Amino acid sequence: MSNPLSIFQKADPLLFARINDAKTLAYQEGEISLKHKLLIALAIDVAKNSESGIRSLAAQAMENGASEQEILETLRIASYICGVGSMYTAAQALKDIL
Repeated sequence: MSNPLSIFQKADPLLFARINDAKTLAYQEGEISLKHKLLIALAIDVAKNSESGIRSLAAQAMENGASEQEILETLRIASYICGVGSMYTAAQALKDIL
């Protein structure tokens, strides 16, 4: 999966570097596992109705050990906090993953 922000790599290398630095900081080794960080990010993208982000983060979470059940439990939390409207976007994003 290509980076959707790669357009900035050539157009604005400094911006691209800053974005990558922030990603590196967010996902660095720490007390929370990468799998759980990706599940948190997934819940945030559900809240923001980002279909492509939901798809990407669910796939990344699963590549890092998340089960389908963990993805679904993350969606339950997002649904509780954000309401059922966010679930329509999540359903569309995950229709080929789950």
